[in-house]
Amino acid sequence: MLNVPSQAFPAPGSQQRVAAGGRSKVPLKPGRSLMDWIRLTKSGKDLTGLKGRLIEVTEDELAKHNKRTDCWICIRGLVYNITPYMEYHPGGEDELMKAAGADGTELFDQVHRWVNYESMLKECMVGRMALKPFAALKESCPIVSEENRILNGLFSKKKVPDNYSKEAVPSYDWFQTDGSITVVIYTKQKDMNSELVIADLQERKLRGELIVKDYSYLLHLELSYAVHEDMIVQVSEKVGKVEFVLKKKEILSWKKLGQPLESHNSFVKRTERGLYYRKCRLLSKTNVSHDTQLFCLALPLGTHLLVPVGHHVYLRQTITGTEIVKPYTPVPSFLVSTFKNPCHDDQLHIFFIIKIYPSGLFTPVLDALQIGEYISVSNPEGNFMKSQMEDVEDLFLLAGGTGFTPMVKLLSYALTSSNSLRAVKFMFFNKTEDDILWRNQLEQLALNDARFEVQFVLSEPKKGWKGKEGKISSTLLSQFVKRSKCDSKVLICICGPPPFTEQGIQFLQDLGYSSKEIHCFTA
Repeated sequence: MLNVPSQAFPAPGSQQRVAAGGRSKVPLKPGRSLMDWIRLTKSGKDLTGLKGRLIEVTEDELAKHNKRTDCWICIRGLVYNITPYMEYHPGGEDELMKAAGADGTELFDQVHRWVNYESMLKECMVGRMALKPFAALKESCPIVSEENRILNGLFSKKKVPDNYSKEAVPSYDWFQTDGSITVVIYTKQKDMNSELVIADLQERKLRGELIVKDYSYLLHLELSYAVHEDMIVQVSEKVGKVEFVLKKKEILSWKKLGQPLESHNSFVKRTERGLYYRKCRLLSKTNVSHDTQLFCLALPLGTHLLVPVGHHVYLRQTITGTEIVKPYTPVPSFLVSTFKNPCHDDQLHIFFIIKIYPSGLFTPVLDALQIGEYISVSNPEGNFMKSQMEDVEDLFLLAGGTGFTPMVKLLSYALTSSNSLRAVKFMFFNKTEDDILWRNQLEQLALNDARFEVQFVLSEPKKGWKGKEGKISSTLLSQFVKRSKCDSKVLICICGPPPFTEQGIQFLQDLGYSSKEIHCFTA
């Protein structure tokens, strides 16, 4: 789901299959918005209670601060006094109290890892956690140089997850010709594809991240010499080999590939890998409705980024000195044209449908961006799997407002790539006719493909509206969500504001649909 108000520690902008009663936001008191919090952090008020001092915090000291009126938490070794932030947290005080007086890194990574907490809580920082004596001893031990591992990409033990055998972990090598460098990553996976490879080449820095099931492999180097930015990424799906082909700027022989940068040659759980952003240039803004625009961004020349079906990215902007991020699901530039043949993503551009909230914090900044200015875009996230579409005969899509955006690529994939699909039915909820996004294109698609049906439902229709009226309800869904045959395999996807999705899931479960048959895109 997209276009919810920007939040400091909001519910995750992730997609997940859920039962009823997912995580909800808590209504905030007046004067407790994100902008109010930013103003407070800029006011000069002492939010730590330590009058500007930074201290070393022991575990025993941290544990003492475990009350609502005195709450410290640790995130990645840094300790914050979040007591003044309690009333500003959209997820409620109870969520924060789960980590009170303790290390909250794991909990934070589960739901908020995309949030720039360093910027958001920098005025609340108390200090660093004190190292335990044993840890301090380990820290003083000499670190083995990675110089000898650069050429063949071998792992040190500490970088291999405990439940992975070393033989199953990706490795890399490289070779050169007079004019090129080829970096080869052996994933040892037979289902590798281009969507699982995210690569960025900026000046001499090469960053390549490969998604291997629930894990992330990272190659991160400062290259020995300059190369052209138009990198070629090649994926051999059957053998799981990925190649980055770089063009040398000077014809000379490289003795080594480069120097390792942060987290180079590491293999960790995806949730432990920090999000990476690259700056994308705004090329155009086109009106989609009276309050919604289609943004077209140009990816950097050295970036390879294909956002998988049902996944999202985060947009990041600095607002009044604080970095704010918000999740958005990319869409194709045009709906109907993508259904002529199996779609191939435009690898040069990325498009977003964004509703502008005049009184919001984030979207007015996007609206004010001039052509040629830049927006930071993250790596993709999400857990919708194309395998969920295997053997599906009836696909039902339920969207409220801009909850429409995750459905677009899913529609394209379903109608062009599924051999089992009998029908795709889309119920689109909006307030008025003017709010319906891409209405003409949806109606044209229904004319072009007999398997597709769309129904529009308005909660505030004008006189003369002949379509359905109301809000999401058990009655509407019982008439709409029906199997084409008694034993057909069904998938129901839903996206919209939290009340819409929560009610929709409950109605569907009351109608007898299981959690495996329901996928909720949430924010």
